[in-house]
Amino acid sequence: MRFMFVGDSQTIGRAGDYTWRFRMWQHLSATYGGPYRIVGPRTELYDTVAGAPVSHDYADPAFPEKARKHLAGWGEGWLHMAPLIRETVAATKADVLLVALGLIDLGFYTGSDQTAANARAFIAGARAANPRVRTVVLPVIPNVRALDDPPFAAECARFNELLAKAVADLDEPGSPLLLASAPDSYDLYTDTYDGTHPGPSGEHKLAAAFATAMHQAWDIGGPYTARH
Repeated sequence: MRFMFVGDSQTIGRAGDYTWRFRMWQHLSATYGGPYRIVGPRTELYDTVAGAPVSHDYADPAFPEKARKHLAGWGEGWLHMAPLIRETVAATKADVLLVALGLIDLGFYTGSDQTAANARAFIAGARAANPRVRTVVLPVIPNVRALDDPPFAAECARFNELLAKAVADLDEPGSPLLLASAPDSYDLYTDTYDGTHPGPSGEHKLAAAFATAMHQAWDIGGPYTARH
């Protein structure tokens, strides 16, 4: 089984991060019983000094090169990934997509309606490349801007409603689509380093959201246990 992480800055991570991708790799290595690969066209972290995704300075050097692959970008959202996903799934032969997108779209690029339309286009593109692809999507999780910007908070809430509807509309037995539950204990002050990007405890909670969805719905892996 081939897993691919798709996301924005919360997923690519910055130089010196573990990333929730690392936490998921640990989880799959410990609980998934069959052979698997992590796939994707990129391996880099974002370097905040260089202002570009050019770092390979992961917090744990034991994170193997082959497991660092992803399709994530600092400042990239559904808007950017929808045009890429068909060719990327075709090239990597991804079977399972773990997708965390939306915050950057709503913050800088598109309103909730267009963001939801881009999410639907993304799903269609992935299925065009692999009609049996499985997809887990995470709703927009709590963030510091929403605390002080009520219109933005309303857009986040509305997008999450539209995303849930898209998942319900587009779920198919041959290409299942899951909406992961946002971590109910996510704390902006302890689980992030700036109110938006996950720190170590937040990384575990994001990985756990995807792991729990896959385990409960598809019996992939097992219950999530934080490791290190």
